[in-house]
Amino acid sequence: MFIWCRDHRLHHRYSDTDGDPHNSKRGFFFCHMGWLMHKKHPYVIELGRRIDMSDLQADWMVMFQKKYYYILYLVLAILFPVSVPVYFFGETWWNSLLVSYFARYVCQLHGTWSVNSLAHLYGTRPYDEHLQPVESWFVSMLSLGEGWHNYHHAFPWDYKAAELTMHFNLSASIIRFFERLGLAFDLKSASHEMVTNRIKRTGDGSHYNLGNEESCAAVTAWGPLHPLNPTYNSTLKPPSAMLKPEGLPLFHEKDVLNLDLKKNFM
Repeated sequence: MFIWCRDHRLHHRYSDTDGDPHNSKRGFFFCHMGWLMHKKHPYVIELGRRIDMSDLQADWMVMFQKKYYYILYLVLAILFPVSVPVYFFGETWWNSLLVSYFARYVCQLHGTWSVNSLAHLYGTRPYDEHLQPVESWFVSMLSLGEGWHNYHHAFPWDYKAAELTMHFNLSASIIRFFERLGLAFDLKSASHEMVTNRIKRTGDGSHYNLGNEESCAAVTAWGPLHPLNPTYNSTLKPPSAMLKPEGLPLFHEKDVLNLDLKKNFM
């Protein structure tokens, strides 16, 4: 968790540049899984050292998981899921290992990696056409809601990681469930005014409600023109990305529309 959070913060701050651990500008294979096979770019190493991780270092649960990662992985990712089919359904150890660990893990990894690859390449940019990440129904279906990626990068602090929560976004529902249990708190979300302002100011015009006919007509796909098609895409030119030492801002002041910032963050 600790290492993933560091890399994810780096990814958001220097998204789709050489400072991004899985820079989509280096191609589909690299941002999908190749980045785990390559030596890290020098910028990733150097800029990664500057990422503030003090909040997680102060969290005993995160540090416990970091310290005992391998033991927890062995128990929770291998022994537990493999044992259940054997003891409760009469499955053999070998079959259970192949399906409950290896097959499950491979499917889970590729579903997760699709957020770095498909959701950065094939889709629309209704919230900010200057950001490489896109909206992808297909990836959201695979990842339980993590495919609304243009919104997520436009408003990275929104717990929903999406404008809407009823379309393939089980993750947001789970977070709200834990909030009711008292295990999640201080959930932040972008206000309707802030989102609307961002759509009108920087969107590619393909928004389901505030878009325009010309931009919506510019959406294409290989085969059936349907949001579940993984090639569902906008014909607009992908934005360029430049590496800046300060990285991308957490939010844009123009999105606030003179509203009280504290109110929007509650």
